[in-house]
Amino acid sequence: MRGQIRAFVFDVFGTVVDWREGVAREFVASGLVPGADASLGLRFADAWRRRYAPSFMKVNRGERPFVKLDALHMENLLETLPEFGVDPSGLAPAQLERLNAAWRRLPPWPDSVEGLARLKTRYIIAPHSNGNLRLLLEMAKHGGLPWDAILGAEVVGAYKPTPHSYLRTAELLSLQPHEVCMTAAHNDDLQAARACGLRTAFIYRRTEYGPEQRTDLQPAADWDFVAESITDLASQAGCA
Repeated sequence: MRGQIRAFVFDVFGTVVDWREGVAREFVASGLVPGADASLGLRFADAWRRRYAPSFMKVNRGERPFVKLDALHMENLLETLPEFGVDPSGLAPAQLERLNAAWRRLPPWPDSVEGLARLKTRYIIAPHSNGNLRLLLEMAKHGGLPWDAILGAEVVGAYKPTPHSYLRTAELLSLQPHEVCMTAAHNDDLQAARACGLRTAFIYRRTEYGPEQRTDLQPAADWDFVAESITDLASQAGCA
């Protein structure tokens, strides 16, 4: 079955890039909280991220029309800042936009660029992320991510884990679902992809949520690939 794979598509936040450290650094650098240290930055990143899934699930449940992730991130930012003593109404729009764009400047994990470049020599590689097109494009430019195409929620018109998001991604690549391998550090993403007929690859990211992470420490099923890194995945997939 592995020999039928023609494309690897990737969850991005947490699998390809380190959102927690990246957002934390941007918050500290923003100067919105004078004297903020790395620890406060990490707490801010966690608080902002906690609003991520609840916000897009409202779209998936039909409680609001589709809006791109940049807009959801801004809504969530406005709710998070007061928890840290910052009144967003007192900030210039440019300050808010700069911090919201932190998600476009997230650092790749150390193995990501090399691993993707190796996979690219034999397979189509693309993000299959809940990020919108401009966010993912700027992230790729910032981090040197060598995607063949930019796919995601805005492109397919649906957020993961809706079946349409996975099936439409395969359709856009002119591939059958079993020819596409969903790659993620999150078991729930892989479970949803497998239910749609996609192949699956689990990447260990044991510190995505910090040193005391409790979720996704191990593969929850017999995924097609289980890899320590994207470079390890490239080796397993036959890429020199």
